[in-house]
Amino acid sequence: MMRTLLFIIIGYLGGSLLFARYFGKLFGKKDITADSTDKNPGTFNAFKYGGFLCGTLTLCCDLLKGFLPVFFYQYGNPYAGGLGLALVLAAPVCGHVLPIFHKFKGGKGIAVSFGCLLGMLPDVRPVLVLACVFLFFSLVVNITPNYHKTFFTYLFAILGMRLLVPNPAVSLGFAIAAVLVMLKLMFSTEKREPFKIKMGIVRKQGLHPVEHND
Repeated sequence: MMRTLLFIIIGYLGGSLLFARYFGKLFGKKDITADSTDKNPGTFNAFKYGGFLCGTLTLCCDLLKGFLPVFFYQYGNPYAGGLGLALVLAAPVCGHVLPIFHKFKGGKGIAVSFGCLLGMLPDVRPVLVLACVFLFFSLVVNITPNYHKTFFTYLFAILGMRLLVPNPAVSLGFAIAAVLVMLKLMFSTEKREPFKIKMGIVRKQGLHPVEHND
């Protein structure tokens, strides 16, 4: 119990470190969220407003702060599972979305959630489920803008985890993390563009994507 609580705290505090802000100030001498439309201290804005090095380091650190607590919680621990594993898996995402070091004003938690699922290695099924759903809503059913794409991705990934990942603790932990990500999107103050869907029909055959506007 104490070990589980320790890793939950470590995961949350590590998740609360917003590396996009730190590296933006280190390399660009500015707040990388100031010029962005969504004010999100995440990887995309780190690349766009902070440059390649800022974005690369932010991506790596955001992945690691999800990966490390989950991986080491499991490592050499035959009792890692159940509600404890679920909460450890969700803790870094919670920290990133609601960071105690930044007045609970955090990012969306996308890279961090990938890192948490990578922490389940050598089991690659959890991270593959999320990655495949992302690709599906990018290449097969292309949803724009990213606000809606991310929301639908996490919604359907919850179902995918339940069906394709046999460990119920992973499904529960991801569901908690996904709800945090979706709530962050729902309460975001960013300007939302019209909802669009483009079906992935091959252009070289002379066909065009079918677009639907909400």
